[in-house]
Amino acid sequence: MRKWLIGLLVLVALAAGAFFAFAPRLAASGMNRVVGGPWPVSARAAALHKAATIVDLHGDTLLWQRNLLDAADYGHIDLPRLQAGNVALQVFSSVTKTPRGQNYERNNGDTDNITLLAIGQLQPMRTWTSLAERSLWHAEKLARAEAAAGGALRIIRSPADLDRLLADRAAGSQVTGALLSTEGGQNLEGRIGNVDRLYDAGFRMFGLVHFFDNELGGSMHGETKGGLTPFGVQVLRLMERKGIVVDVAHSSAATVSDVLRLATRPVVVSHGGVKATCDTPRNLTDDQLRALARNGGMIGIGYWDAAVCAPTPDATARAIVHAVRVAGIDHVGLGSDFDGSVTTGFDTAHVAAVTDALVRAGMSDTDIAKVLGGNAVRLLRAGLAPR
Repeated sequence: MRKWLIGLLVLVALAAGAFFAFAPRLAASGMNRVVGGPWPVSARAAALHKAATIVDLHGDTLLWQRNLLDAADYGHIDLPRLQAGNVALQVFSSVTKTPRGQNYERNNGDTDNITLLAIGQLQPMRTWTSLAERSLWHAEKLARAEAAAGGALRIIRSPADLDRLLADRAAGSQVTGALLSTEGGQNLEGRIGNVDRLYDAGFRMFGLVHFFDNELGGSMHGETKGGLTPFGVQVLRLMERKGIVVDVAHSSAATVSDVLRLATRPVVVSHGGVKATCDTPRNLTDDQLRALARNGGMIGIGYWDAAVCAPTPDATARAIVHAVRVAGIDHVGLGSDFDGSVTTGFDTAHVAAVTDALVRAGMSDTDIAKVLGGNAVRLLRAGLAPR
């Protein structure tokens, strides 16, 4: 009996060890795939891409158990691949909660997939039960990467930080900027004081909702799909005062409308697409694009099928061209959703394929440079300044 019990305990220990060793990587690699390609890039497009300032408004890499500084053979983003893709600034989002059976039509917030991931990745126990602590943990991960990068990775917290990054890159320094964002205000846990905690930890962009309605407002994928709540209005006003850029990606039509009516500073849709080229519940109408432009904001066009209906550079270029036609050239950028449990046609090392597709679509070099990052730099420089 005793031998049997010891044997069972050994088997349980081995199974647990295998789970913690392999399950996080299997999840990250299986849910963040690259298909298709290679995508040829012309000499003109390659030169244009090398000269441009590339900004990606949304990536979820901090969710996964990976060392951001090490080149990986799975997923979409790490520092070596950001350098290979000439990315000047990557926005890293903090994903804190997703519902089971997640879909684009209708979800509630009663369940959560991220808790099991937090446990499986052996994150601190404080992150197992607190969404705010999950975001603070993501901020700690990015800060550790910055400290270990030897100057090659730099967290951006202010307009001065952004200008210094761009000046250093123009002088030949191979440094990549990182800006912290949140994917859904559920990580505030209903407490306005958590805005200050997240700001102090380095967060400078804030997505109001994710795949379900929360205390701030309705999600386009939620059950009620309502507008901005009184708490959401309070949070919006505080973020504008502090210099936190408001992100309405995933927000319901009512929430988007409320934010654009109340906002006194430009807002972003950090990652998404347009219904005109890909008619899914995920994407913006032409009227919403026009309203975003009137606000002075911008949309980051994504690379995955639900955003552009095919994981190809040409599909992304079609969405960009349409958004530019409707909203204007100053209101469109890139928002990959890399490492966001999506399948794309390329990783961040090969974003020049999008540049090539825009060249082939007939866009001018000046306009392409704006889309690749010029518009995002302008919006962030203004939006990060506290009032």
